[in-house]
Amino acid sequence: MLGPRVWSSVRQGLSRGLFRTVGAWASGEGKKVDIAGIYPPVTTPFTATAEVDYEKLEENLHKLGTFPFRGFVVQGSNGEFPFLTSSERLEVVSRVRQAMPKDKLLLAGSGCESTQATVEMTVSMAQVGADAAMVVTPCYYHGRMSSAALIHHYTKVADLSPIPVVLYSVPANTGLDLPVDAVVTLSQHPNIVGIKDSGGDVTRIGLIVHKTRRQDFQVLAGSAGFLLASYAVGAVGGVCALANVLGAQVCQLERLCLTGQWEDAQKLQHRLIEPNTAVTRRFGIPGLKKTMDWFGYYGGPCRAPLQELSPSQEEALRLDFTSNGWL
Repeated sequence: MLGPRVWSSVRQGLSRGLFRTVGAWASGEGKKVDIAGIYPPVTTPFTATAEVDYEKLEENLHKLGTFPFRGFVVQGSNGEFPFLTSSERLEVVSRVRQAMPKDKLLLAGSGCESTQATVEMTVSMAQVGADAAMVVTPCYYHGRMSSAALIHHYTKVADLSPIPVVLYSVPANTGLDLPVDAVVTLSQHPNIVGIKDSGGDVTRIGLIVHKTRRQDFQVLAGSAGFLLASYAVGAVGGVCALANVLGAQVCQLERLCLTGQWEDAQKLQHRLIEPNTAVTRRFGIPGLKKTMDWFGYYGGPCRAPLQELSPSQEEALRLDFTSNGWL
């Protein structure tokens, strides 16, 4: 059961018509928030004793705030959200809201396995300052996560959320691709504004753009490795782990694509592929955090059971950056 405080927040959100009209939000009657742009998925820094290091989190944000990002994704996959308690997840979002530039959007990961828990977390994320909720597909019972089940889940969450909802499909982590037919149906919901698609299937991204073209619905690429290709088929931005260390370069790639400088964009994209693969699919969050240490941010350790890189892995990681001219 949802508690009285949660239901009170839900009612307040619904009474506001589900749309905020302040700050960086799009204006106009019935117009959804514009999420176009580049977002780094912020990592969660830990101390040597595995406590959340909020001071280092704020230091990283101040450095990242100097780049022309549209905003920040907090408590996404790179934030190690499955390893955090509910209170830690909310405290991290609250601290980010306080530390980040006021003109940036804050997309907070609020996905949980049950619909009820996701609604409660989404409402709580709104209370601590999130501008929109990024909701990952529930996946533990992935064999039963049919289109109908996922449509029901996301519809209920969006109905009760006081902030807009961004769908999040990350099959590498969940073993589940949010089906295109479900995305198309959900795109019609007035409080669902877009999707972050991390699968890397550019034909799928293009198909989603095509089939939702009559809706006020936007697609974000989930990685810098296929950012150019995603822009070419109609995506409007990306949530890119690589932007945590090569923020200027990822934003430059965005500008080149948006201004039609495809030859220069291609050259830059080629130099980002190996580093991007290294901090995502190849070495994951331990690789990303190690690279952050090299580039003047605080990466630090991950929470167990994630382990630090071996010396040979660290050497291979460094080579992916040096061979492309970034270190």
